[in-house]
Amino acid sequence: MRNKVVALLPMKANSSRVKGKNFRDFCGKPLFRWILDSLLAVDEIDQIIINTDARAILSENGLVDTDRIVIRDRKPEICGDDVSMNLVLADDVDNVESDVYLMTHTTNPLLSSATIKKAIAQYSEALNAGAADSLFTVNKIQTRFYTESCKAVNHDPDNLIPTQDLEPWYEENSNLYLFNKESFAKTEARIGACPTMMVSPALECSDIDTPDDWDRAVVMTHYMLDKGLIEV
Repeated sequence: MRNKVVALLPMKANSSRVKGKNFRDFCGKPLFRWILDSLLAVDEIDQIIINTDARAILSENGLVDTDRIVIRDRKPEICGDDVSMNLVLADDVDNVESDVYLMTHTTNPLLSSATIKKAIAQYSEALNAGAADSLFTVNKIQTRFYTESCKAVNHDPDNLIPTQDLEPWYEENSNLYLFNKESFAKTEARIGACPTMMVSPALECSDIDTPDDWDRAVVMTHYMLDKGLIEV
């Protein structure tokens, strides 16, 4: 039998930098629906858990519990902008049994079902081989970095080489995490003690935290819609 996979999609009513962003119209539908629809299109995902303090707002947007979507009311002690996301995830892991947990955000509207499927497959392979206990997505970056004091970090200014020949650096992009109960127990975090990384497609890596992020994601979404790469 295959492993049970549960997707964790935390969702709060308020946002400090982009007010009410989770429920605002984003290129034709509420922001949360973009990633939710991508998750629902992945057959490997058995259940989607929405840990939220916004059940009423979700209901107003037509989202209620189904056989595949479970809305969990967030406990008061883990509500608020200053609460670590790992505490919210711990509440879900403690109360929802699964072999594999997949965590993503409403702020990742362009993450595709194909990339989610690829991540699940890569994580399962690494887990079965004993090569990793968790997985997270990253952006691969090859460019020249400096400190605030203009000191070169990853290159020699006196010996310039093409950027494609620089050692690649990897940026956690907050798009997707995969872990299990055992790995979470070791670190009390979504990234375990022995993680592996997966480079996700650059066009899908929007993570909306600020108004500028929102505007860039809108531009990218319209581009992808015009190219027929995605659908509303």
